[in-house]
Amino acid sequence: MNYYFLLTFVSVLFEHINPYFYYMQAIYRLILFNLKYYGVWVMYFIIARFLFLIYYFDSTKLLEANETLSLIAFGLRLDLSIAAYIVVIPFILSFLRVFIYGKLIRILHKAYSFGIILVLNGLFLADLFLYSYWNTRLDTTFIRYLNTPELMFASATTAEIILFLGLLVASTFALFRIFNFFFYKNYNESEKLSYYGAPILIVILGLLILPMRGGFQTIPINQSNVYFSKKMFANHAAINYAWNFMHAYTKLVDPYEHPFLTYKQLEAEAIYESSKKPLLAKDSILINILKVKKPNVIFIIWEGLTSKVVGPLGGDKTITPNINQLSDEGILFTNFYANGDRTDKGLVALLSGYYPQPKQSIIKIPVKSKKLPLLFQEMKTSGYQNFFYYGGDLNFGNMNTYLTGKGIDQIYGSEIFESKDWNSKWGVHDHVLFDRVTTDFNKQEQEPFFKTILTLTSHEPYEFPGEYKFGKNTELNKFKSSMAYTDKAVGDFIAFAKNQPWWKNTLVIISADHGHPLPKTPGQNFNTPSRFKIPMLWLGGALETPGTINPNLGSQVDLAFTLLDLLDADNSSFEFGTHLFNSNKNRFAHYVFNEGFGTINNSGFMVYDFISQDVVQSEGKEEESLIRLGKAILQTTYQDFLEK
Repeated sequence: MNYYFLLTFVSVLFEHINPYFYYMQAIYRLILFNLKYYGVWVMYFIIARFLFLIYYFDSTKLLEANETLSLIAFGLRLDLSIAAYIVVIPFILSFLRVFIYGKLIRILHKAYSFGIILVLNGLFLADLFLYSYWNTRLDTTFIRYLNTPELMFASATTAEIILFLGLLVASTFALFRIFNFFFYKNYNESEKLSYYGAPILIVILGLLILPMRGGFQTIPINQSNVYFSKKMFANHAAINYAWNFMHAYTKLVDPYEHPFLTYKQLEAEAIYESSKKPLLAKDSILINILKVKKPNVIFIIWEGLTSKVVGPLGGDKTITPNINQLSDEGILFTNFYANGDRTDKGLVALLSGYYPQPKQSIIKIPVKSKKLPLLFQEMKTSGYQNFFYYGGDLNFGNMNTYLTGKGIDQIYGSEIFESKDWNSKWGVHDHVLFDRVTTDFNKQEQEPFFKTILTLTSHEPYEFPGEYKFGKNTELNKFKSSMAYTDKAVGDFIAFAKNQPWWKNTLVIISADHGHPLPKTPGQNFNTPSRFKIPMLWLGGALETPGTINPNLGSQVDLAFTLLDLLDADNSSFEFGTHLFNSNKNRFAHYVFNEGFGTINNSGFMVYDFISQDVVQSEGKEEESLIRLGKAILQTTYQDFLEK
């Protein structure tokens, strides 16, 4: 009797408890599934970091063993953070198992995984290939060029694009097969969870906030939390590429907010103006530079021309023999710098005398760019006929909008060239471009004229016809060969010009839109001045004193201001420029890049990083004053940008 009662009691109890055991087991399996899913994504990013280090082994091998271990450890926080964001939707799908049977959830889960794998693999490969050019991990820079996707890929060769797509497809399907084997092969589709499991799942979902934020600290994790070294490559390698892209996307700079406030605005302006004011007038003892009052002006803007390939500026003497020779025939500026790192920034600096902004491109905001002064406008007012030549698509970077209706009589772009000459992804080759300029010169030209020629062949992927002087087995050799090719095209054009009757009344200016990271130099640390130092050479029969050196420190924003002054034209609209023929000892130059800026004076330089909010490299004894000046320039010019 007692045994029967006991058995009955146990049976009834088990009957009531058994479903709860079943539900708890189901919840346990689901929690384990999600934790494994999260862990796999963390491992994915760890492996991605190792692949990045292997791909850039030349830089990795310069790190100490403890630095390599540190970057992995520091980077893990960002890996945990981005993985938590990725699994939010799968965790929500798990919660929906309370209401929906697993078959639909499985389909949605698989589709989500495949999509995320495809996107992340694409971003990883883009980051891997672009880092060597941008010197920063993947951000939203490329989004600015989405309106011209064909030109977004113009920097890559056809082989590189095929390789990219091949790797993307292969890696995506390979990784998805792994996911399918571990997560979906034995997925229980018939199981629906009890409502009792909902609170547990909500708690687990809420706990994802902790790795997302990177811990319990007040301020959520950001890039500065993984900056642990004075070696910028170590810091960059620690950054998670996907996290960096997501963060950049969510923090896209509002064109109407000021992100660079350091001082009271009047104080910032006073610092900048006090430094600039002594540099506005040319030296009183300076002899006349031009022997013609209003000479013709030909302005050649050479894509990516760096001082590192020009012999008289301390560069390789074998790459640009024509420029080397011509340097003895004109005025060579030996201490001249680009203000930015891309063509859209360089054009604004050269033609509008306007400082570019780190993460903004005013040329791409028509409502603002139309308010910029433009060199062509003042040249037109002074009686010049104005022409602009470019062998590529003028729509790229909103160049056409920037130039149109501002004093240019004729703008020539890719549309004027026959299809047979369109051999380069960026446009026609430089020799074709100069041939067209030469042809136009054979027509009767009204003097004075102002012709601007923007080249493009020396832009990656460095494709051009004929011999590669230095071969094309490496990226460096392709770059050097492309510079040698454009040097010949420029040299041939100058040889033509010298034989024209208008040469004696002409000033030729040769400079660059921006510098270049190649060739790498000892001590070059990403965005140090060597990357931004560019040649500038003045030639022509209009020069009073050929064969001279101008050692004055200056930058692209000074060109329009100086040229207009020498032509007795109005330069008052070019308020950020100074006179390049002013030899004041306190001259300075300033440049920007995505994550910082550099400021140079005659005593040294300083490079400031926005992420770490610190100086990453400096030289000389005036670091503090350079920081102060650089921040004041940045704040003042950005305020002007906002008010445009």
